[in-house]
Amino acid sequence: MIGGGQLARMMVPPAIHLGLRISVLAENEGSSAARAADAVGDYRDPETVYAFAETVDVITFDHEHVPGEILRELERRGTAVHPRPEALQYAQDKILMREKLSELGVPIPAWAAVEDEAELQRFIEDRGGRAVVKTARGGYDGKGVRVVSDAVEVRDWFTALAEDGRGGHLLAEELVDFTRELSQLVARRPSGETRTWPVVETIQRDGVCAEVLAPAPVQDPATLEEAARIGAAVAEGVQVTGVLAVEMFEASDGRVLVNELAMRPHNSGHFSIEGSVTSQFEQHLRAVSDLPLGDTSMTAPAAVMVNVLGGPAEGPMPTRYPAVLAEHPRAKVHSYDKQPRPGRKVGHVTVTGADLAEALAEARAAAAAFA
Repeated sequence: MIGGGQLARMMVPPAIHLGLRISVLAENEGSSAARAADAVGDYRDPETVYAFAETVDVITFDHEHVPGEILRELERRGTAVHPRPEALQYAQDKILMREKLSELGVPIPAWAAVEDEAELQRFIEDRGGRAVVKTARGGYDGKGVRVVSDAVEVRDWFTALAEDGRGGHLLAEELVDFTRELSQLVARRPSGETRTWPVVETIQRDGVCAEVLAPAPVQDPATLEEAARIGAAVAEGVQVTGVLAVEMFEASDGRVLVNELAMRPHNSGHFSIEGSVTSQFEQHLRAVSDLPLGDTSMTAPAAVMVNVLGGPAEGPMPTRYPAVLAEHPRAKVHSYDKQPRPGRKVGHVTVTGADLAEALAEARAAAAAFA
């Protein structure tokens, strides 16, 4: 696995259970997945990645940022890469993603690739005076995303593109009036077998996922059916291998629109560790190893995941365990072994049960105890 963050960390237990040896190329010694790190180095350096790949059978990812030319060379050298570079590019570049989704006929917000302020200003005016602007590459958790009413508000991004020397575009999108955000997780193996989890609702704060409700408390079954259909269509359309997260808006006019793609285990699927027969992490390992996929049924009628953002003012999460675990015995606490920092994902709490509201209240209380 390339990348030593919390996703790599949470991949270790199911790998052990399956009897698979998992190796991690971590960015630094203090990474979340440091205990599984067999190498530390820059994933953007070709020779570092090639040397790491010689020690394993399959390469997969904790993030989408490894340059495509490195991954294509790995395949030329005979290393299995999952998801393949041809699929991963759609999670790496938001403009390529929008082009592919348009080609597949998947519902998405109105969009345009804009290369200067004049083009962006016309788009803004055509969309009622406001729009969402995104950098094509590198943004996540609210980074690289701005809601603007004037093109001058992203002049620094256009300047950075010009100074880069390679040129490029920004992605402009309609500002969707939505009632909730949904996520559909799909797993697909090279043979084409797929499995989906129940559609979940994600609740964002300051551009960061704060809570996940599984299954999504949506009244209209047609909305859930449409989200599931879209997820399956995208997975097959891009020929992904592994876990794919399709993040969507439920618009106020009834449309279900794709917002983002992630080709790896995803924050919206953390509930599955306790809430599903097969977690997204075990399923990802099965998929990239081309093993039969597991049952994705829920283990309880409801599961709620609440992120621990920021963490305790002093010390890591375990310093609060005696009080929190005693007061909230139903809560399953996951620490990412990260130092506290405002807004940082340092862990999460999951509660399963028969009642969604009760599970949510319990998970919120347990997560709040780590503030």
